Amino acid sequence: MLKTSSHRRQETEICPVKEERRRTTVQVLIVCLLFVLCAQSSALERRTQQQRQQREDGLRVRLIGGDRSLVMEKLKGPAAGCTTATCGWRALLLPQLNRQSLYVYGSEMAVEKECMRQLQSGVFVIHPFSLMRSYYIMCMMAITFLNLIGIPMEIAFLDGNSGLAWEGFNVFSDTLFLIDVALNFRMGIIAEDGEEAILDIKRIRVSYLRTWFIPDVIAAFPIGYILLFADLQYHNDDNPSKTNKMMRILMFVRILSLIRLARVSRLVRFFNEVEKVSNANLEVVRLFFRILSLFMMIFLLCHWNGCIQYFVPMLEEFPTDCWVRKENLMNATVSVKYSWGVFRALSQMIALSYGSMDAPTNYVEMWIVMVSMVSGCLMYTVLVANATTMIANIDPAAKEYKSKMSRLEHYMAFMKLPPELQLRISNYYQARYGGKWFQEKDVMHTVSSALKEQILMVMCSRLLRKVPMFQTRDENFINAVLVKLEYDVFLEGDAIVRQNVPGDRMFFIDHGQVLMETDSYDRELCDGDFFGEACVLTKGKHLATVKALTDCQCFSLSCDDFHEVLQGFPDVKKDLEKIVQLNSDGELV
Repeated sequence: MLKTSSHRRQETEICPVKEERRRTTVQVLIVCLLFVLCAQSSALERRTQQQRQQREDGLRVRLIGGDRSLVMEKLKGPAAGCTTATCGWRALLLPQLNRQSLYVYGSEMAVEKECMRQLQSGVFVIHPFSLMRSYYIMCMMAITFLNLIGIPMEIAFLDGNSGLAWEGFNVFSDTLFLIDVALNFRMGIIAEDGEEAILDIKRIRVSYLRTWFIPDVIAAFPIGYILLFADLQYHNDDNPSKTNKMMRILMFVRILSLIRLARVSRLVRFFNEVEKVSNANLEVVRLFFRILSLFMMIFLLCHWNGCIQYFVPMLEEFPTDCWVRKENLMNATVSVKYSWGVFRALSQMIALSYGSMDAPTNYVEMWIVMVSMVSGCLMYTVLVANATTMIANIDPAAKEYKSKMSRLEHYMAFMKLPPELQLRISNYYQARYGGKWFQEKDVMHTVSSALKEQILMVMCSRLLRKVPMFQTRDENFINAVLVKLEYDVFLEGDAIVRQNVPGDRMFFIDHGQVLMETDSYDRELCDGDFFGEACVLTKGKHLATVKALTDCQCFSLSCDDFHEVLQGFPDVKKDLEKIVQLNSDGELV
């Protein structure tokens, strides 16, 4: 009787302690969640105030390009879907002006039109090139990676003693992943061709349901909430039999929490999306994220394997012949246990017996060793294959350019050319090819005639339209002339044409600056100007000397090619014969 009453008094003393622990746990979790929500709310409010200050009279999207500024104003009312109160937070959803958006849309004006298109849609959709999307992906990628590291550590080494901080992080992560599933129905996606952003809600929903919805729902299963409630129930139970059952249920739930490792698929997807929306040099970004994702996957594989090495003996309650007891790790710290587990895993993965000299003691350990060896072989194969592919595919045009330059340097050395001339030749190749070797003629021959016309139309039509003799011509004649244009590069100080020297072509300046010198006047020409039209019309001599003041990129039209085009357009030929009389007024060179 005395023992029974004493035992009851002890239980009575312990119950308040358990109750106090339960209350403390709940209070800490509530405080953590409130702190996160308040921080997010204050950050959003500050950004909203900043954006509202810039949009008091309507939405203004200012895009700075060179020495000009494009300002979009007067977007008010329901048609624009933007009021003074809503422009602030909606600006976070609009595409930003960066290298990626310019690469996709082509110009600042096109990015501006994309902003207008999203505003006029009048629906809540996060643009894939928006600032919010970029930060959101970075945040989710960090949280996912922490989950993939922490979950195996918790299950294998912490044995349910993870502490309030980790339990709070689990609940916060599960909440965030559930919100992410909902947000993905309002998250704009980049089309497969990479040339437009899909902002239609129906298309977004159908695409998400067909691709990542099921993996995301599985990965977002709220195990953290279940673990929290199971822990609270376990600490509140005074019945030993119920406590034993709850411990088994708790162990099962912790093993079930391995389902959250499915978030590795989300990590891969986030890497791909970061690569798409990153504001940096595209080729460098692709290479960097490809290498980073590869090494992170290898790290996760080694990390998981090291945790499994310790987790399986723990499930068997550490038999006497297991490696944990042989290494005297039963009472070691978590860091020591983890280090030995990873060391043992790496030794098996790279086929070294140094970390696991003893043979497997049972079939479970045997299977772990076999899986480790196979995964190590796969890891090594993937690493070598990816490294080889990346090295082979890194900028082939630059490799070809270096090869050509090496041959050129050997030739110049063999011919004993002066150093100054060798330097000018090297500068010409750099200005002509920009460190990438390609041939315009070979490229143009690989596309259809229609595409060739379109390419040259984009590159040169504005140059032709500035020439008086081409301004009133129809599209067919312009296209016929475009096909005959050739690309030329001249270095600073080069004499492009000389006065009183027979010429056979005219030039259109795409980029650069030249000086035109005659006996009576000097004139500077720059982007969009032209010279040498007298030679094309009359097959005569140049009336001026033209020197390059800077490195110049030009397009030229030969006299023979031009007259070949005129054979198919007799009306144009008659009109141009009248223009030949303008030679005497000094306008033609």
